[in-house]
Amino acid sequence: MTQLPAQDRAPRVGRVALASYIGTTIEYYDFFIYGLAATLVFRTEFFPGFSPLAGTLAALGTFAVGFIARPIGGILMGHFGDRIGRKAMLVTALLTMGIATTLIGLLPTYAQIGIWGPILLVVLRLVQGVGVGGEWAGAVLMAVENAPPRRRALYGAFPQLGLPTGIMLSQVAFLVLTSVLPPESFVAWGWRIAFLISAGLIVVGLVIRLRFEESPRFEQVKASDAVERRPVVEVLRTGWRQILIGGFGSIAVGSIGYFVSLFLVQYGVSTLGIASSTMLWCLTGVSVLWIAMTLVAGLAGDAFGRRRTFAAGIVLAIVWVFPSFALFDTRSVPLILLALAGLVIASSLISGPMPSLLTDMFPASVRYSGSSLSYTVGSILGGGFTPLLSTALLAGTGSTASVSLLLMALFAMSLAAFLIGGRLVDRVDDDRAVEVPKRLSDEGVDRV
Repeated sequence: MTQLPAQDRAPRVGRVALASYIGTTIEYYDFFIYGLAATLVFRTEFFPGFSPLAGTLAALGTFAVGFIARPIGGILMGHFGDRIGRKAMLVTALLTMGIATTLIGLLPTYAQIGIWGPILLVVLRLVQGVGVGGEWAGAVLMAVENAPPRRRALYGAFPQLGLPTGIMLSQVAFLVLTSVLPPESFVAWGWRIAFLISAGLIVVGLVIRLRFEESPRFEQVKASDAVERRPVVEVLRTGWRQILIGGFGSIAVGSIGYFVSLFLVQYGVSTLGIASSTMLWCLTGVSVLWIAMTLVAGLAGDAFGRRRTFAAGIVLAIVWVFPSFALFDTRSVPLILLALAGLVIASSLISGPMPSLLTDMFPASVRYSGSSLSYTVGSILGGGFTPLLSTALLAGTGSTASVSLLLMALFAMSLAAFLIGGRLVDRVDDDRAVEVPKRLSDEGVDRV
């Protein structure tokens, strides 16, 4: 395959990075409005017969269901992403997520159709999980596989910007709705507007993604007749260690992200009695810092080493968990912002370099499948159950210390995976990935 001239390639790389960012923002907006609705609305609308605690746990349990479905999306879209291309799967993921989100906005409640309300809610949440399970790896691969060799961490960070931006947009949507509507109207029907906005976002996302050019690395795989017939089977056979290392290494990203965006909202509102609008404004404010620091972390990953940057974020997260609760418990808005700022800086340092660190462990011929499986395993263990377990631990012990210890243990797992386990496998040299489709390269490891 003929390489594009440098002057033509640079604008293409920038467009792909920006498009990956916009696409993941739409996906995470859809995903996070569900999380906010689960903490603010679904307990009363879909689980009215439960006690307040049991209803909250049930609503957060439906949130966790989406993570259980992620491997299904990762396997399906990873298979076809490695066989027919990254672009087609990104369009499929966007449609899957957007249609499910729109239907949730139209879903009758328990009072209207009885038990079928929560059942259909769970089904649509499963569909959301399938969509986002195939989204992340495709967006990351389009950015990383188009990136200049010494800018892979930076360009890999662009899809990660979709996480805080999606959080911010979902918070703004709920802030506007709760501000302009009376509480009873918001609970009765106003929350649906945030979900129905997704229908318009689908159109925007499709216009952007249909203009994508296919990844040059995948084009090389096709040109060299190295497309795997069963990429999932192949990556499980030859790269199972990478999947385990990548899965455990990804736990920290999900656990800290959903701890900040969901559990702390619930904790602030339900336990500390802080107004939900105050909590949402605080999260909106620190999301701007989150976005900026993720880009800084991508730059740091290229300049100082990806594992080193990742480790710095993990250490900060471990050190900051206990102080963050102490700051929260003051109920002082400036101190709550300080607590959140420390957490999102740690999250940025972790998530910025992680995409290129994870995807570079797999050859291009099975990279979609391998990175999807790794990331979804980490998402289930870290993001899917962290809000649920944190809420249960807080209720059972009456102390935030148990939640802090849980998070510290999850962070330590990720640190061990990428710093210790990562040295047990060799980094794949992307320039030779097409030449070694049946095995992992022994070209050396990532700089630490």
